[in-house]
Amino acid sequence: MPSDPFDYDLLCIGSGPAGQRGAVQAAKLGKRVALIERRGTLGGACVDTGTIPSKTFREAVLWTRGAHARASAMIPARPTAAELLDRVAMVVARERSVIAGQLSRNHVEVFCGDAAFQDPHTIVVRSREGVRECTAANILIATGTETTATPGVTPDGEVILTSDDVTQMKTLPRTLAVVGAGVVGVEYASMFAALGVEVTVVDRRDRPLEFLDAEIVDELIHQMRKQTVAFRFGEAVERLEVSEGPPRRAVLWLESGKRIVADVALFSVGRQGATARLGLAAAGLAADERGRLTVDAAFRTTVPHIFAAGDVIGYPSLAATSSEQGRLAACHAMGAAATPMAAHFPIGIYSVPEISMVGQNEQQLTAARVPYEVGVARYREIARGQIVGDDSGFFKMLFHRETRRLLGVHIIGTGATELLHIGQAVLGLGGGLDYFLTTVFNYPTLAECYKVAALNAANKLAV
Repeated sequence: MPSDPFDYDLLCIGSGPAGQRGAVQAAKLGKRVALIERRGTLGGACVDTGTIPSKTFREAVLWTRGAHARASAMIPARPTAAELLDRVAMVVARERSVIAGQLSRNHVEVFCGDAAFQDPHTIVVRSREGVRECTAANILIATGTETTATPGVTPDGEVILTSDDVTQMKTLPRTLAVVGAGVVGVEYASMFAALGVEVTVVDRRDRPLEFLDAEIVDELIHQMRKQTVAFRFGEAVERLEVSEGPPRRAVLWLESGKRIVADVALFSVGRQGATARLGLAAAGLAADERGRLTVDAAFRTTVPHIFAAGDVIGYPSLAATSSEQGRLAACHAMGAAATPMAAHFPIGIYSVPEISMVGQNEQQLTAARVPYEVGVARYREIARGQIVGDDSGFFKMLFHRETRRLLGVHIIGTGATELLHIGQAVLGLGGGLDYFLTTVFNYPTLAECYKVAALNAANKLAV
């Protein structure tokens, strides 16, 4: 029997959600699998600088704000960066350990170093230990993204930051300028505002987060303004500078001629696919102008045995969807049966307050001329909302006026990302208004919003 010409059945480049899940899935199918991670630790940007540290930082911010609210007449001391980030380091270390254990249990071989194609089936790994070549019948590119270049000055991790630098801060600023009102920019702007930092957000668009329901975005902007966040929409940054000081400060020159000065500037204007170092041409591949790869429904690139998944292929660029994409890519690569990813995946924005949505929003339904009705509930009407101290949470469901099927769920407020999954299940199973009208929810819980919003919609439909 001839020997196999390849070292591995699947070689995954990147250990973030897509690469990790793809590697484990292939291993569970009994395949020989290896994973390459250029960092010295596992988990990719998700664990290192992105999802896990930023969301842990958010929880520390919320705990601090809650402690301040519970204080009496005494003014509590402002937290230090170290106090906020200690918990981040602990959680990150634990997640890295969990990932390493999972890969080890499934006999996935791990290499640390920079990966580059030598030919369509061969990857060269360069590390401090030397250079090695690995061959594979199939390759999964799951390298994620990296921050874009800042105009005029290089980030120094102190005055000029990217989103990768936030959880390494040594001190909290008094003033912060955030360039870019995308998901990451809005999340960090709201977190720092909750700590009492004076925040200014600059974005060239007229409104942020355009993929969300407009009413939800309006409520977010309102609540952030109550936290004294200043928005400069329709403005673009021409260049960044750092004043000599002391103290050194960030200077933002806008294209309109305006100038903004802040202790720290956070540059958060999109991310690029991390493909520049891969030597894609040697594999017969090319990335687009933002470093992203194009794939088909099976996550296959233009080279049939090379797959790509996760943020490196673009939208929706969520850790949860990246994980499922990696699993499905591995199934397709190994010839295993795989059900396509559900069309209705949840989106979570971990701002303060948090936002979550699934399904279509009002703008989309209006553009498609779909007849719909809105059911609304407000946290201040829900006993649990009073208990947790959230009187500004807003919840709404969209139903088809004729079939009464659920079309979308949109939430802003405490626990939104958890609360959403009830609606996601009903939407995925084809349920609608009558389910919510006849279902009993625990009392007191925020899940009662589903009943209140359903009753609100039913009353409108009865007119």
